[in-house]
Amino acid sequence: MVANYRLYQIGQRIALSFPRKFAYLIAVALSDIHYLFARHDKEAVRDNLRVIFPHKSEREIRRIRLRLFRNFAKYLVDFFCFSKLDRRFIQNHVRLMNLHYLDEALAREKGVISLSAHLGIWELGGAVIAQLGYPFWVVALPHKDKNVNDFFNFKRESKGVKVIPFGKAARQCLRVLKENEIVALVGDRDFAEKGIVVDFFGKKTYFPEGPGVFCVSTGAAIVPGFMLRNKDDSFTLRMEQPMNPESGGDKNDAIRKTILAYKPILEHFIREYPDQWFMFRRFWIA
Repeated sequence: MVANYRLYQIGQRIALSFPRKFAYLIAVALSDIHYLFARHDKEAVRDNLRVIFPHKSEREIRRIRLRLFRNFAKYLVDFFCFSKLDRRFIQNHVRLMNLHYLDEALAREKGVISLSAHLGIWELGGAVIAQLGYPFWVVALPHKDKNVNDFFNFKRESKGVKVIPFGKAARQCLRVLKENEIVALVGDRDFAEKGIVVDFFGKKTYFPEGPGVFCVSTGAAIVPGFMLRNKDDSFTLRMEQPMNPESGGDKNDAIRKTILAYKPILEHFIREYPDQWFMFRRFWIA
């Protein structure tokens, strides 16, 4: 774990020492070397992509997979360069789409659940929202290595993103929503396998219940949002229309209906941007 922390420090030093475009070139070159030896990661990504695109050829799957590894390397550069993120950067490099949906949801004064996935540059998306003045919290799974955990949290908090550790999420999320602020959750996989089983791209997997539970329990709207990389390495932060709690016969039924209501949105964006879905583990239930 110490080695990982040292690698993060080295990566940050490289990313901050060069212009972003050149740092991307270095990151992609290192990613291509890693790609040659990352057998387990490549197999997991290939298997995931085959579920999403059952009719694509093996050659097409490999092309998407290679772009995915390269995009993840760029994602790390963007994270390491958080210190350069300010209003000027946002104005020059980020296209904002439908940000008014956040305002509409906040106007209800029940808080907002910002729903995303392991897609695009979600860390950067949260930082942009916070830099624009929105009260933004994120639930983050702590790293086992305290140094790595502190490294990530310092980067987030330096840009106004407030961190809720995963193990203490429930009570703090309820407080944040009660104060009419925004809490960010990912909705595309529960690797603890304690979530709700859903049909996703035609196969069964576990979705985390958190977004549905908080939505139904508090009345907070869910606003799906994604920070996506464009072909020229600029970004688009896109928000989707607010979703209110689904009604049901009982609370559990309402939670399930709420989760199933946003599932197609996740499917759509993952299908549209498969080379930005950074899922390096087998996603579906065997």
